[in-house]
Amino acid sequence: MVRPVVGMVLIALIAGLGLAACTKETHPPGEVGTCFQVQPQRDGSLKYNRLPSKQPDLEHCAAALEAMRMKFISMGGSQREIAGAYQGNYLFLQRDGIFTSQYLEAHRYLILVRTNDGRLVIPSAMPQQP
Repeated sequence: MVRPVVGMVLIALIAGLGLAACTKETHPPGEVGTCFQVQPQRDGSLKYNRLPSKQPDLEHCAAALEAMRMKFISMGGSQREIAGAYQGNYLFLQRDGIFTSQYLEAHRYLILVRTNDGRLVIPSAMPQQP
């Protein structure tokens, strides 16, 4: 009676590993100090556009992407949300703030929030309201 249970558990584990192996993970370039703007293409691929200057960290890359986004909007662009990449991490500039993840399909984590006047700050730096 024990052998069939062990066999079923083993089959379930193998099936679970097989499904996990099928999960898509799109990783960005890992070039040190290089910030990219990521542009989805019509065929589903991604184009990585290198920003002209080196960035010392993730926050500076996010600020450079935000400056680029604001410049394009001031010239008549309409793209409010953009994606970027820095040293093996994706950046997502969205209305609520800037999020990051290690690969495109992963859960996104908040790294910078927008204040009421549009500035970007670290979430823990925001004063708590009573």
